[in-house]
Parts: sequence; structure tokens; C-alpha cells
Amino acid sequence: MASLLVSEPTALLDGVALPFVEGETLLEFAERTGAEGKGPADAIPTLCYDARLKPYGSCRVCSVEVAASAEGPRRVVAACHTPVTENMHIFTTSERVDRLRRNIVELVLSDYPDGETLDGPSKASSSHGYNELQEVVAQVGLTEVRYRAGKNHLDQPKDESHPYMLSDLSKCIMCYRCVRACDEIQGEFVLAAHGRGMESRIIKGADQSFADSDCVACGACSQTCPTGAISDVFRAAQVEPEKTVRTICSYCGVGCNLDVAVADNQILSIVAPETAAVNYGHTCLKGRYAFGFYNHPDRLSSPLIRRNGQLEEATWDEAYDLIAEKLKGLVTQQGPDSVAGISSARCTNEENYLMQKFIRAVVGTNNIDCCARVCHAPTAYGMQQAFGTGAATNSIDDIAEADLFLLIGANPRTGHPVTGAKLKQAVMQGKTLIVIDPMENELAKMATYHLQLRPGTNVALLNMMAHFIIIENAVDHDFIQSRCEGYEEFEKQIRDLDVTAMECLTGVDRALVQAAALAYAASPRAMEFHGLGVTEHSQGSQTVMLIANLAMMTGNIGRPGVGMNPLRGQNNVQGAADMGVQPHQGAGYLDVTDPENQRRYTEHYGRPVPAHVGYKIPEMFEAAKRGDLKALWIMGEDVAQTDPNAEHVRESLECLELLVVQDIFLSETAKLADVVLPATSFLEKSGTFTNSERRVQRVNQVVDPLPGTKSDGQIIIDIMNRMGYAQPDYTPDGVLQEIAAIVPFFRGAKWEELGDNGKQWPIVEDGSDTQILHQESFQRGKGRFHHFDFEESAEVVANLGKFPFILTTGRNLEHYNCGTMTRRTPNGQLVSEDILLIHPVDAKAKAIGEGDFVRLVSDRGNVRLRAQVTTSIKPRTLYTTFHFPEFMVNRVTSDVTDKESLCPEFKVTAVDVEKANGR
Repeated sequence: MASLLVSEPTALLDGVALPFVEGETLLEFAERTGAEGKGPADAIPTLCYDARLKPYGSCRVCSVEVAASAEGPRRVVAACHTPVTENMHIFTTSERVDRLRRNIVELVLSDYPDGETLDGPSKASSSHGYNELQEVVAQVGLTEVRYRAGKNHLDQPKDESHPYMLSDLSKCIMCYRCVRACDEIQGEFVLAAHGRGMESRIIKGADQSFADSDCVACGACSQTCPTGAISDVFRAAQVEPEKTVRTICSYCGVGCNLDVAVADNQILSIVAPETAAVNYGHTCLKGRYAFGFYNHPDRLSSPLIRRNGQLEEATWDEAYDLIAEKLKGLVTQQGPDSVAGISSARCTNEENYLMQKFIRAVVGTNNIDCCARVCHAPTAYGMQQAFGTGAATNSIDDIAEADLFLLIGANPRTGHPVTGAKLKQAVMQGKTLIVIDPMENELAKMATYHLQLRPGTNVALLNMMAHFIIIENAVDHDFIQSRCEGYEEFEKQIRDLDVTAMECLTGVDRALVQAAALAYAASPRAMEFHGLGVTEHSQGSQTVMLIANLAMMTGNIGRPGVGMNPLRGQNNVQGAADMGVQPHQGAGYLDVTDPENQRRYTEHYGRPVPAHVGYKIPEMFEAAKRGDLKALWIMGEDVAQTDPNAEHVRESLECLELLVVQDIFLSETAKLADVVLPATSFLEKSGTFTNSERRVQRVNQVVDPLPGTKSDGQIIIDIMNRMGYAQPDYTPDGVLQEIAAIVPFFRGAKWEELGDNGKQWPIVEDGSDTQILHQESFQRGKGRFHHFDFEESAEVVANLGKFPFILTTGRNLEHYNCGTMTRRTPNGQLVSEDILLIHPVDAKAKAIGEGDFVRLVSDRGNVRLRAQVTTSIKPRTLYTTFHFPEFMVNRVTSDVTDKESLCPEFKVTAVDVEKANGR
């Protein structure tokens, strides 16, 4: 029997039968078909509508008529929240509808400030000089306001208290979009409607100013406001832009898309494009507002050479000649391994690729590394051992598909704010959240289970979780049997676990661990995220493999809404590793000791490549002290401030014969350099970044480079040519093409085909990409189980009885790692110092009060910080950040490292604390 053809359901839009999508509203139906050229050309006007928000239907400007038939009785409905039904007749315009829309807008304008009605409301706007209310006035054909003008009931002082946020609520039309954006996008709940009837108005917090409220300045309210009643300092003063350029944020690993408005080679403002697959019209205060560093007076604008102990301005030729001569001499006399390079996760894929190519093919050594060493190197190593690929298995969009989230050692509300906002929204909708973290952060307070462990005991706690899953037979036997290996030995070890001892070590009640473990195992779709609270430990790589165990033993791999997803710290940590900026693996993660890989690289570069593993960053410092490493080239990293045991780092750098630093500011590391090369920021160059979900996105040049500067890629190419290697001048498409020829999972990556939203690798030759990894099999064939016993950190063991506290570190929302860029923006006004968090019990014992200065001391040094007394951490645990060179917190941190990857153990430092003089 022939199968029946089932036709798509249709509705009639202004008399034209068109297919609709189940659940689509009338407004969505009209906008989609209009964009496709099938529906009405004239858009339905809206005021309270924002596609990112739930339909609200308060203004009724989007009113249309609907009927069951063309000639049947019509009724007026709001298009924004009325669903389309089969055979519905929709009339987007009619005499009655047009009159109703004009009346509504006329009533709105009757309560608008004098002089800002039909001639055009405030130029402050929802998007780069565009004012929605003004457009709606024109769209509905309103030419006069018949109602008597009265005193504007929202006439109140402007709020200019905040470095970024502004409000002039006399322009407010009470559409509630700002309130809903704050609630539904950011989840901050700062804005609210206060009062009733004509006395209703928008307030911040407890009727406070922006500065006094809990506003995090994400700008969601400003971007959605249709009148400029809420705006920001950039768009409020904005002239008409000459162009808008879409690029990618260079702060965290989320990879937010940004629309940057430009005029006269100056950045006017930034908004988040609503078509961005990564951030859907949202971003944080760093991405939206902290761009002022790009033309800051502190920017380097000339090469510097150290002469007679002082850094002095020089020409590019002088700098290049000095570097080339010195490097050639060292390679000839001391061998290639006397030279090393440190690349940067702040730079593009193309620049990282060129840096490692320079070190390997021109210098002739595998002494190349990057800041992934001090953050997510354990993730790459651990996931490669378990799965065969050291990258996120799923997409951030899968948050919508997941039923449960396991968040370990991360605070995405501050470190990865857009992802953090998505997680908070999901949890507020009732999804289960398990948080494993020493800190009671915002998400931990919302969690169903918060396992607040002692820093450094991740392995003990994860073994407990695995134990309870096994003894309760909550494992996915089918998945294990068909997809994994090594389970039998792992199970045997875990069954013998001393749970009582682990409970004592972690400080977490076993019943709570058991409940969380079984919730994770029972969830149909459990999605894991982890951050530096997993990796920056002496057992970091082992912890990553134990997380992989949990995912595999419960079958939470290879499907939507599950997986293992590292939250990469910097914008291009993933990409830097992909490009081979590591001493043991070249571009595409190919083992540098494998003869076949050496042949491939030699053929690709046209030069023989070294066959032995090079130095990792900590090994570079040790080699410099020994005298084995003579020269170090650092691109875009400030190791003197950001790496642990800062005095050891500084001493190591001072032992070098040549230190070259290229950066945009004279960083703490650059101050020690023999040659400083002025580079460009991400706003002044083009290339690609790869975000935490493996999404390769185009970075597009927004403004011209600052005079006297060059892009990092061009600097490397210049020195390659000076040293006899012919490399064409930098173009993003040209270098990406070269990358695609050697990196297997970039094979189909083409600059012109990446589009606005990029592609997630692996990108195959036909250009199609991959949202979910390991769907049928693992990269290594079968997933591998691993067992590790808990080992106390050497830092703790060595300091028992001497330093009774454990210091753990992190970042705050306003700043980025060492704060080189954010400190040169108004973010520095919002947070201007590193603060030490201490529990009230410890504060009382040490006679420390809120705001007191304290002396924090370790076996390596001491620093002076201001104290904040809080119950967000447990007794005997301290917490701080390391954003400010004035405080140099890394003077005290430990240089104990992860055994496999040598990632430093930033999260466990044995310290003591005492009250210092002053407040």
C-alpha cells in the first residue's frame, strides 16, 4: 500500500496560505515568513516584545485580527503571545487594527517628556543609535497627540551613579522589558516595578541607584530598552556609527559575539547580536563595556630595547636585528634547546599556530608552551587518556536539554557569565544542580546538593561518588560493556574504598555525597561542567579522569544534554592547544616523538622538526636557573604576575641572556625584558578564536592598529623571515588554510565559510561541523576507566603545624586574570583591589574585623590584603584573587604541580594570616 503524503499545517497570513511551525506565535510566524519573502513586507509593530524574552502582551501594539474563515467574524488578539492554529486567518492590518495601534501609541506619548514626542524621542537607544519608540510612531502613522499633556509622572532625577549604567526614567513607557531581561536573561532580579496605576515606576534594588544596587552591569536592560530610559555611558553619548563590525570577545572561554559600532576609527559602543549562536544577544560587563583599554595612554606604541639597564624606544628594524642575531648565535653555539617560547590564549588560532611553527621549524626545538599549562592542561591530558580527545563533548546549547548539572570547581556566574546565566535560568526552572566546590558561591546556594569539600580533596570525593553508584547498582552496564574498557579493575578498587576515611578527608557528609551521586546516576541526562578548581591541583589530571569515569559509568556521553564540558578560562585556551602550543604535541595534537608525525610536520613546514619533547613552562623556569635555557620569547602572557611563586619566576627570567616580550602594555613581565614588541589588541586584527565548545569563530578587525604597533602574527612572520624562513605576510584566511592542511579536525575550515556563528570542530572536508563528540565511539576506540587513590598535596604535608590555613584562589566578575586590560577601564573603579575572604570563626580567633588589613604569609613570601569576613567559605580556608600587581598574591602561592601536566596547584597553598596595621 502506498504511503500517504501528509501535508504541512498551514495558516492564512493576509490571505496567503503558508506553513507554520508548531508552537509558533502569530508574531513569530509573520516575522519568519516575512524574512523568507513569503509573508507581509511590513512588520507588525511591537513595543513590549523582545524575541529573547517570554511573550508578555502588555502594550498590545502588536494587535492583529484573526478569524476562522476569510469572511467570518474577526477578533483582535496580541500577536506576540497568540499561537498559530491550522487554517487560522490572520489579518496584520485593517482599519480597526490600525486605529487601535495609533490610539495605544498616542496614549504612550501623552505621558512622554515634552519635546520628545512626534519629532523623535531621545536618541539614547536599544541598539547603536536606533530608537524603537520613534520607529513605532512612524510605523503606525501617528501624526498628532490629541490628549492634554500633563506633568510627566516619571519625572525624576537621572541616575548617573554607576561607571557604566545610566537611567532617565522620565522616558520610561513601562513596557517591563528591562525587568524581564534582568530576570529572564541575566537572572539578577535587580529591577522591578514599584507602585500602582499611574504611580508605577521601575526601581533598582530597594529603590536605590545603580551603584548602590546589586546590578552586575551586564547591560541586558540597556540593550532591550526601546526608549533609552535605561542606557549606558557609551550609547547615551553616541553619534551615528559609520559601521558596525561583528567580532568575538577576548575575555573568557564563552566566546561571545559582539557588534561593535565605529566612527572615525573610534569604538562608540558594543552590543550583543541577538542572532549569535553562542550568546543570543547577551554578554557580561567585560565584553560589553570594558573595551577602553584598546586606546589607553598606557598602550605600547614603539619597540623597546634594554640599554644600560633601561628600556628605551627603538625602531622595529633595530629590535628585529637584535633578536635575530642573538637567536641565531644561541642556536649555533648552544643548540636550539637553549631557546623557548610561550604563546598566548589571548591571541588568535593563526597567531598561536605561527608561534609554534616559528619555534619548531625555524628555531628547531619543541620548547613551546602556553598558559593552558597553568589552567586546563590537566583537562586536555585527562580527557585524552579517557576519551582520546581533550575537548568539550557537547555544546552549551545542550543546557536546555539536560535534566541535571554537575558543576565542579567552577563559578561560571563570575568566570563565564553568559554560561553561568544559562545555568542559573535552568536551575530556576527546576533542574537539579550538584555543586562540588569549597566556596558557597551564588550557584552553590541554589544547588540541590552542595558538596563543600576541603580544597585539594576532589579525588577523595569523586571516588566516594563512584563507590555509591556502584554499590547501589546505578551504573549503565550496557554502555560500559559496549563502549568502555578497564571497568572491572576500576570497580574492584572502588568497592574497597574506605568511605569513612574519605568522609573525614573531604569534610563532606557521606549521606550527602551518596544522595548527589545517585541523583547524577539516575538522571536521564546529566551534564558536567568543571573549571580550574578541578585542574589546578597536584591530582588535577587524575581528577579529570575520575570525572570521565562518572560520565562513562552512567552513560552520560555522546547524547544531547550530557557530557563532560570544561569551562576554559581564557578566550582561546582551547584554540592554543589545538594549534600545537605545547611541548609534547604539535598542531592537531600529533605526538612529536612519533616518526610518522615527524614526517608529516617536516613535509608540511619544509624543515626538519625536533623529535624529543620540549620544556613545559615550569621546566623552562628551572632550565633558566640552571643555565640551560638562554632565551625566552613570550607572546601576550604576564608570567611574572600570573604564575605561582612569583619570586622564583622573576629570578628565573633574570637568569636569561635574552627575554623578548610582545604585549599591548608594559606588563610585569615586560618590565624585565631585554626587548619589548608592541602588539595589537583583538579589536585591531583578524583571525579566529575557538571557544569552550570547540566553536571556531571569526575575529574581525574593528579599528586600525594603534600607530607603531603590529599584530602578533605579523611580528612572528617578520622574525621568521629575518631568520631565513620564507613566510608570507599575515592574512587570516591564508594562515587558516595552512592550518587546515595539517590539523585533522580543521580540514574543512575555511575563512569565508565560517560565517557569523562559526563551526564546531571536527570540521570535515565538506564544511559540516560537529555539535556532539563520541556519539558512536570514542576517539581512542573505547573509553578507558582509571582508578587513583587520594594523595594529600605535598604543599599541605610539608607545612603541617606551620601554616594552618589553606588558601585557594579564583577570579571575580569585573576582572580578567591579571587584569592587564580591565584595570585600564572603569572596571577598575568597580573592584580596585584583591580581597581576602575569611570565615567568622577564624576572623574572631585572629582578632580580624571586616575591612582590616591582614598579612598573608606562606613559605615563599607574604602579601598585605584587606579582609572580608564571610560564611561563604569554611573555617581554615581562605580565598582571594590575583588581579592586581600592587598586591602580587602569587608571591605566596605554591609551585607544587600536577604530576602529569605540571599545571601549578593554585588552589592549595598552606598559609597563615594575621592582622596588619591600618584599615
